[in-house]
Amino acid sequence: MGKCYEMVSEFKRKYPLTIAFRLEKHCAIVEKHLNPDEEILYAFPAQKNPNVFEIFYTNVVALTNKRIIIATKRLLWGYFFVTITPDMFNDLTVRKGLIFGNIILDTIKEKVYLSNIDPNALPEIESIITSYMMEKKEQLGYERKERED
Repeated sequence: MGKCYEMVSEFKRKYPLTIAFRLEKHCAIVEKHLNPDEEILYAFPAQKNPNVFEIFYTNVVALTNKRIIIATKRLLWGYFFVTITPDMFNDLTVRKGLIFGNIILDTIKEKVYLSNIDPNALPEIESIITSYMMEKKEQLGYERKERED
C-alpha cells in the first residue's frame, strides 16, 4: 500500500462520517499518475457531485507539491482523472449542511463539487488547500492585492 492510501485511511479513521468506498483502488490511480519528482502532501476521500443523495461517485483528492489530483477507479474498467494546477485554481467554498459538508473547488473552467464529507473535516481541508494554493500562487508570481481604504 502506498502513501496515498495510508493518508486516506488515516483521514477516514479521523473523520468516519465521510462516505467513501473502494479507497485502495482510487489511490492506485493517484499513484499511477504521480510524476517522478512529485510527492503527496495531503489526501482525502469525497463524493464528486453536488447531490448528497448520490453516494456512488467516490473520489480520492490528493494535494501534491505540484497540483491537486482527483481520481476515481471505475467499477468495471477504466478510470477518471482530473488535475488542477495552481494557475487554474480560483476559489474554494465550504458548505456545512445538517449531516455532511461540501467543498467546491472553483477553477477557471469549472466548479468541482466534493460532497458527503464529515463536517468536522471541513476546517482542516479548507486550511490545507487554501494555504497550499496561496503558497503556490506566490511562487508563480501572483501577488495579493491589498485593499486601499
